[in-house]
Amino acid sequence: MVHIKTDTSIEAMREAGRVVAQILTRAREVAAVGVTPRQLDEAAREVLRAAGASSPFLNYKPHFAPTPFPATVCVSVNDAVVHGIPSAEPLRDGDLVSVDTGAILDGWAGDSAVSFTVGEARPADTRLITTANRALEAGIGAAVVGNRIGDIAHAIGTVCRTAGYGILEGYGGHGIGRSMHEDPSVPNEGQPGRGMPLRHGMVLAIEPMLIGGGGDEFRHDEDGWTLRTTDGSRASHAEHTVAITNDGPRILTAL
Repeated sequence: MVHIKTDTSIEAMREAGRVVAQILTRAREVAAVGVTPRQLDEAAREVLRAAGASSPFLNYKPHFAPTPFPATVCVSVNDAVVHGIPSAEPLRDGDLVSVDTGAILDGWAGDSAVSFTVGEARPADTRLITTANRALEAGIGAAVVGNRIGDIAHAIGTVCRTAGYGILEGYGGHGIGRSMHEDPSVPNEGQPGRGMPLRHGMVLAIEPMLIGGGGDEFRHDEDGWTLRTTDGSRASHAEHTVAITNDGPRILTAL
């Protein structure tokens, strides 16, 4: 079931989204060569405490997971696409890091992700990250009343495929509101004009996940959470929580 939000609810979700944006900003400030992903999680916890918010990631256990997620952020490094559990291994010069996080404030959720390089960036990684951001922008641009879910999916997929990148098979965005994951699903590739019509009050987490090697396949780490590219190529993830409104898409997790 798709839950349509009132304008008042969207405003409340915007406040949760601000906390998410603050976490990602802090993660980028803390991330550096020699810093561990666990330190990024510690920084995220500090932001959540200061805001009086909680984490929808911590102890989350979907049907596929063998154990609850143990952190407030996913930190996926290099060939890890998404769902990386923060480790104690220090980040190295040139690592491509994706941080995905959420917050619950006054019962409403926000969800967002950003990718960046620690230290000196490889040109190929910069292009991959830039393309993921462009795909996210294209998806948001298609998130207008009167369009359909397929229009968002087509916009994202076109940017990714034109650039020669793969798209994480079987994964995409989702509705969001009182829960972090709600209906509908938002694929990262699809046919325009197909799928559920977009209405004022729908709120979606739109999230391209790109694979640098061009294939769509992935494998699970032994931890049961981390998804890695099968070819060892690097990956990039970008995400925003977006409200569909009669005045156009509104990004709720922007600074």
